Amino acid sequence: MEPDFLPSSTIAALGADARQRDAAGEFHAAGIGRDAHRIERSAIRGDRIAWLEEFDASPAVQATWKGLSDLRRALNAALFLGLFTFEGHYAIYPRAALYHRHRDRFRDDDARVLSCVLYLNDGWTASDGGSLRIHFDDGERRDVLPVGGTLVCFLSERFVHEVLPATRERLALTGWFRRRAMRV
Repeated sequence: MEPDFLPSSTIAALGADARQRDAAGEFHAAGIGRDAHRIERSAIRGDRIAWLEEFDASPAVQATWKGLSDLRRALNAALFLGLFTFEGHYAIYPRAALYHRHRDRFRDDDARVLSCVLYLNDGWTASDGGSLRIHFDDGERRDVLPVGGTLVCFLSERFVHEVLPATRERLALTGWFRRRAMRV
């Protein structure tokens, strides 16, 4: 967990960009699974998403890609994770929306290595709820409040996690560092 991963002005600009894109109709209901097996399940996952592109013209998105790229290089140098690319999207959780317990790795694809959540919420407090709950193998768990500017990273295949309901709209940039696809 890294509080203040990006400057507050960049976090505010990302939040404004997400809300502008949502108002323009660029967001859609999130689903589970992928390709032919992708389904929308609002009882399991209640957010709306809009995918981000690395070459987006927004200065805030460009600053975010640069920060994530710097992080990728540092993680590879220190931990030899073989991180190659980042894929990500904005996620808006309306009030009371949640995402039940899950892992971020597909059963038949191990490309996602490290899950990342960058919170874009302004003035978040504990009474707002909406924590990311990470479950550990020993039965322990850790709740992370979605405070704007905080970056949370964890191994995609290892940690079961969930998003708890909030009393107000919750906004994040969520994604995964991926390893290079292996050719058979």
